[in-house]
Amino acid sequence: MPHTKPAVSYPPPHPGSGRYRDDLALAWQLADAADRITTARYLATDLQVDTKPDLSPVTEADRAVERELAGLITTHQPDDLFAGEEYGGMTVGTIPPGRVWIVDPIDGTKNYVRGVPVWATLIALVDDGMPAVGVVSAPAMGQRWWAAVGDGAWTVTTVATSATRLQVSNVAELSDASFSYSDRVGWDERARPGSFEELCAAVWRTRAYGDFYSHMLVAQGAVDIAAEPQLNAWDVAALVPIITEAGGTMTGFNGSEVITSGSGLTTNTRLHDVVLARLIS
Repeated sequence: MPHTKPAVSYPPPHPGSGRYRDDLALAWQLADAADRITTARYLATDLQVDTKPDLSPVTEADRAVERELAGLITTHQPDDLFAGEEYGGMTVGTIPPGRVWIVDPIDGTKNYVRGVPVWATLIALVDDGMPAVGVVSAPAMGQRWWAAVGDGAWTVTTVATSATRLQVSNVAELSDASFSYSDRVGWDERARPGSFEELCAAVWRTRAYGDFYSHMLVAQGAVDIAAEPQLNAWDVAALVPIITEAGGTMTGFNGSEVITSGSGLTTNTRLHDVVLARLIS
């Protein structure tokens, strides 16, 4: 009998009461649809993997998720724009005005291809340039994070019966901080040369949890600093509401708006200025 993966199921999200309540419900529906596709092909021996012009991998699952979610947005919110990593709809570094759904079908595709469970679908609604709703769904890890502006940030696991509200840590000294990153690539191009090593030496602990997970751990209060020097809008749009609603701060390495900056620094807010200073001066 062929092996079939069980469906991923979470308790319903905390509904909130703000203006984006219905949008959050739709984002949750999109995440459910994405999880069905990604889990069905995860660890498949016949998974089709191609190489994009930037030499990063893309799988049939990436493309299938983006097509499915684009179709759902067209059905449920036909006046909204849709932009994804694989099929475009957005110029890197710019965000169109109005309501734009921005999707990364699989953040952590290299992990997905190799069977490492740290990957997720990132779904964001950006409203006139402001990331207003974010859902991060990591079915292989059995966890989902979400937020809507004004309604807090939350997480739930497949074994939980209710959601947990997220809150960043209170760590105020760099020497007591835990710092997570993805890898060493790109740091000297986006930050002051040598700043990566100096930051690693200044903190209490370093770990490369990587990709979306580093930033979600900041929102959970388990990590205090997360940074990546090379990011696109689809990598960060869904993270921003979760980080900020949990009390954290996310900017580019130069302190600018992260969604168009090309880099990302997430902290518990208390440490943000001191880390920024180390990156740029």
